[in-house]
Amino acid sequence: MVNPYILPPDPRAQAAAEEIMERVRRYMQAHPESELHRQGKMFGVLVYTAPDEKETHYIAAFSAMLDGSYLHEGFVPPIYMPQAMPIGQNREESRRLQRLLFARYNVLNAAGETKNLLDIFAQEKAIIPAEEWFRSERSTDQPLPPSGAGECCAPKLLQYAFARGWQPIALAEFWMGAVPKNELRREGCYYAPCSGKCRPILRWMLGTDYVPTLPSPAPRAIEIIYEDEWLMVVNKPAGILSVPGKTEELALVDLIKAQHRYTFLQPVHRLDQDTSGLLVLAKTVEIYKTLQAYFQRRDILKRYEAIVRPQCPIAAEGDISLPLLPDPYDRPRQTVNREHGKIAQTHYQVREQRADGTLLMDLFPHTGRTHQLRVHAAHTDGLDAPIVGDRLYGGAPHERLLLHAAEIQFEHPVTKERMHFCTPSAF
Repeated sequence: MVNPYILPPDPRAQAAAEEIMERVRRYMQAHPESELHRQGKMFGVLVYTAPDEKETHYIAAFSAMLDGSYLHEGFVPPIYMPQAMPIGQNREESRRLQRLLFARYNVLNAAGETKNLLDIFAQEKAIIPAEEWFRSERSTDQPLPPSGAGECCAPKLLQYAFARGWQPIALAEFWMGAVPKNELRREGCYYAPCSGKCRPILRWMLGTDYVPTLPSPAPRAIEIIYEDEWLMVVNKPAGILSVPGKTEELALVDLIKAQHRYTFLQPVHRLDQDTSGLLVLAKTVEIYKTLQAYFQRRDILKRYEAIVRPQCPIAAEGDISLPLLPDPYDRPRQTVNREHGKIAQTHYQVREQRADGTLLMDLFPHTGRTHQLRVHAAHTDGLDAPIVGDRLYGGAPHERLLLHAAEIQFEHPVTKERMHFCTPSAF
């Protein structure tokens, strides 16, 4: 099966998805009262082959319920038809009922074996919902699977296929309907299965731990913009991790160390794997701590260049302030959370209107939250203009994320000289 975390999806899955998108649009036109007009929903398709057949077919699903029902013609049923939980029960009774529910979700794998959700999630790290992060006391009970586990599209589709002996080929999940305020989903855009609810289930069902991947850039020497005995500034290519992650993929630090001999080398700040541009690295622990303090005091000025596709007119210049909080069910995605999120501020300037409807923007982050520029660009209360190539937040398809750290200014931690570096993008 094609890795379901690679975006854009396999062309066969995209072709099937486009047919379902059109069907959903017709449904929305015929049902103006549908929840899809208010909050939207994730849909999915699975391309498969039946035994002794070469021709491919596809099935479709939606997450959880649609307009109050788990069953709609043309979409696969849930793995288990959950019953409504009684209202008003205490915490202990609620957990008992949830445990009973998850024990009844018997999930098939490719070998025809079954395992319930309690067993699938038994070794997983407990997920703490955002609303519980800030409580003074947290539950010490044995963790349960996250709420809604097993009701997403991918597990539904695979369960239906495995029960019939079909061979999965390719999967695609996509959003239809209204844009939610917190999750940053856009109609017709493709998204990978979530990491918190789906990945452990897919690991069991498919027998392998598929991981999100990006096309690796062609091997080449990392461009060093500046270097002295204390620090260096490099131009990071898109597609390379800043520091080693959970996979075996080489990070920028590894690549530089392979070319030079350093006893210590550490990025002072981070750039997303998808993002290119200027990155400052410290060559001693003391310099690292000093430069980290600069960032914490916001004494370092940064400018990014981005290509965005606006959904509505944008002022020539302005400021965005939207507090951000990680999505506990789908890291590393971020959500806008006005109650618990950390302050995030960005200044922007429009530089150029392109003939294809896109804009070249300068983005100046005053804070350094994860995915800050990507969320502030995409959110309807921000620019409402996703960055082109943004696979997480609904950007127009492109071979890479069109976001580049183009300029950085800071005081040298030893010489006190004002350092200024600029490497414009090729956007």
